[in-house]
Amino acid sequence: MAMKLSGPGDIGKVSFLDSTKTNLFKLKGGFALKRKDNAKSFGMGARCSMQGPPPAWPGRAVPEQGHKTWDGPKPISIVGSTGSIGTQTLDIVAENPDKFRVVALAAGSNVTLLADQVKTFRPQLVAVRNESLVNELKEALADADYKPEIIVGEQGVIEVARHPDAVTVVTGIVGCAGLKPTVAAIEAGKDIALANKETLIAGGPFVLPLAQKHNVKILPADSEHSAIFQCIQGLPEGALRRIILTASGGSFRDWPVEKLKDVKVADALKHPNWNMGKKITVDSATLFNKASYFGLEVIEAHYLFGAEYDDIEIVIHPQSIIHSMIETQDSSVLAQLGWPDMRLPILYTLSWPDRVYCSEITWPRLDLCKQGSLTFKAPDNVKYPSMDLAYAAGRAGGTMTGVLSAANEKAVEMFIDEKISYLDIFKYVELTCDKHRAELVVNPSLEEIIHYDLWARKYAAGLLPSPVAV
Repeated sequence: MAMKLSGPGDIGKVSFLDSTKTNLFKLKGGFALKRKDNAKSFGMGARCSMQGPPPAWPGRAVPEQGHKTWDGPKPISIVGSTGSIGTQTLDIVAENPDKFRVVALAAGSNVTLLADQVKTFRPQLVAVRNESLVNELKEALADADYKPEIIVGEQGVIEVARHPDAVTVVTGIVGCAGLKPTVAAIEAGKDIALANKETLIAGGPFVLPLAQKHNVKILPADSEHSAIFQCIQGLPEGALRRIILTASGGSFRDWPVEKLKDVKVADALKHPNWNMGKKITVDSATLFNKASYFGLEVIEAHYLFGAEYDDIEIVIHPQSIIHSMIETQDSSVLAQLGWPDMRLPILYTLSWPDRVYCSEITWPRLDLCKQGSLTFKAPDNVKYPSMDLAYAAGRAGGTMTGVLSAANEKAVEMFIDEKISYLDIFKYVELTCDKHRAELVVNPSLEEIIHYDLWARKYAAGLLPSPVAV
C-alpha cells in the first residue's frame, strides 16, 4: 500500500541520502550503495560484469566480417515519427535520399504532422497509436496521390517495428510503450537505433539476451552513449579502462544548494545548452536523465558497454562540446566532440560502420577556436542526489532500474504540474525504490518489467500529500 503523507512538511522526515558524512549511502529500510571514490585508481580496468545480461558492446565495437554495406538507400522504420527523435531522423533521410528510405512510420496522436510525413516519405505502412484518430488521418490523406496501409493501436506500432523490409528500426517512442515494439523488432532480426531509454534501463535484463540470441545490434542514438560507442570503435579486447560521462549540469549547475528548495517549474525549464521538451529539461536539471548524462545514463552505459559501476565516472562539462570519453588501459583518453546536435548520433546509428558526408550548410563543422575554452568540474552529490540513487538502483539490478526510471517520470510530472516541490522529486524516487526492495526481480520477464513500471508510477503518485484543510 502506498505511503500517505499528511502534509508537505512530513516528507522531510523521511530518511534521505546524506552525502556529507559517509561513503555508504543507505536509504530508509536499507536500500544502500557504495559510492565510488572519484580519486581511486582504476588499475584493473573496466571490468565487464559477471552478473546480469550480456552487454550490447563489451568494451569494443568491431563490424562483423562480411557486414553488408548498402549500395542503395537503406530501408528503415521509425517508431515515434512525430516526436523529436523521429522528426530529426526524417531530416536526415530528406537530406540523404540516396542513403536511407522510410518503409514504415508509427506515431501517437499528431496525425497532422504524420500525414505530412506520409506525403513526403511515402512509407508502405503507417500506424497511429490513438485509434480514435484514424479517420482524421485518412481524411488528411484524402487528396494524397499515395495511400499507405494503415494499422491502428499498439499492434500497428508493433507491425511498423517488425516491417519485413526494414533493416534498422529507430525507437523514438517515449516510455515503456516503446518496449513491446522494440522486442518485436529484435525478434524479427532488425538492428535497433536506440533512442528509447526504457529499452535498457527497464528492459535490459530481458532485452540484451534477446538481442544476443537474434544477433541484433543495439546502436545508441543519444549523444553521450554514441560518443562512447564511437570511441570504442576498433579497440582491442580488454583495452577499455574507464567510461567518462560528461554532463552539462542542467539548469541549476551554478545555483547554490540552499537555493534549490525555492526552485519553480519555470526555472527548471531554462536549459543553458539544449532545446528540449519539459520532461527531459527537468531531468537535466535533476541530473536524472538523458540530457544530463547522469543518473539513468550511468545505468544505460553499464548495460551497453558492460563496465562495472565503479568504472563509470561522471564529469560536469558546461559547454556540451565533448559528449563523453573513454580511458584506455595505457591511460590515453579518447573523446568525441561536436556541436550539441542530436542529428549526429542518430545519423551514426543509421550509417554504422560507415560515415556519411554532411553539408556544412546544414551541419556546421566544429570550430574549437570559435568555441574557446572547454571546462570540467566534479559533480556535487549534495546538489544532485539522483546520481547516488541511480548507482544504487544499478547495483541492485533487475527490476530496480526500471522502477527508478518510472518513479522519476511520475515525480517530474507532478513537479511540472506544481503538485510537489523540486527537491521532492528525489525523495519520491527514493521512497519508491526503497519500497520495491522486497519485490525486486533479478531476471524479470517482459511482463514483470511492464508490471513494475506501472506499479512504480502508481506508488509514487500515492505518496502525494493529502490536501490540507484551510
